[in-house]
Amino acid sequence: MTSSSGTRKGQLPSPHRPRPAAHSGHAHEAAVHSSPGPVPSSGDERDSVEQLLARAHQARGPERERLTERATVSQLGLARGMAMRYRDRGEPLEDLVQVANLALVMAVRRYQPDQGVPFAAFAVPTIAGELRRHFRDHGWNVRPPRRLQELRARVQTTAHDLSQELGRAPTSDQLAQRLGVDVEEVREAAQAAEGYRSLSLDAPAPTADGAQVVDWLGTDDDRFERAVDALAVRPLLARLDARMRHILCLRYYRGCTQQEIADEIGVTQMQVSRLISQALTRLREEAVDPGAVEQGPPEAVA
Repeated sequence: MTSSSGTRKGQLPSPHRPRPAAHSGHAHEAAVHSSPGPVPSSGDERDSVEQLLARAHQARGPERERLTERATVSQLGLARGMAMRYRDRGEPLEDLVQVANLALVMAVRRYQPDQGVPFAAFAVPTIAGELRRHFRDHGWNVRPPRRLQELRARVQTTAHDLSQELGRAPTSDQLAQRLGVDVEEVREAAQAAEGYRSLSLDAPAPTADGAQVVDWLGTDDDRFERAVDALAVRPLLARLDARMRHILCLRYYRGCTQQEIADEIGVTQMQVSRLISQALTRLREEAVDPGAVEQGPPEAVA
């Protein structure tokens, strides 16, 4: 007896075998493209900078820009290494690296692969020249003549070499002899070096109280001039008699009025005025003739 499904009673149904799906041409093509596979390489990673630039020289449009950029990026280490040579000379390292990178771009654009010169041999002088130009144009706060700028750099290098040889700092004469210049030129270059970097007045002073450099600047102090005047007038006053010196002391040291002086010494105010005028005239006349003071009597000077 069979069931309505067409299977005999007591028999297991046969397992269902899925029917293979028919792939269309588009589906098969999509499956091939979606499967992972090797990515073709252009070979840029294996090419030297000379090969990259040679290919860039022959290419046009975006391909040339891509190869040029690839060559430039591959030489950024060279540019940074050149910038590191000039560190600790008063300019920020970041600025030097930027100058070196721009010089590298310049060298990449000017390089001619067909001349057979290694790129490094062409790029290093270009980068070094731009770094030196940066120091010359932007490193000086007070710019001396170019002759002194170049001599200063030579003096620094020679001073380092001589210090290693002598075990001490070289003298100006030794530097001049090694450089083949006059000793005055060496001293002039050393003096010009002081204008390379100036210190801001708002810079913090080397103290713990938060002071600035401007707080350390001195001001005009008239007490110095008064001290010089006092030393100059002392021998002149010694040539006056005691009465004259007493009158001048009352007038200019104690600040007494002429009437107060007259009351103290027992004369009129008009007489005090004449005595002061005579004393000042005599002091002026003897001040313009130092010999008169030197030849004065010893008892008057004492």
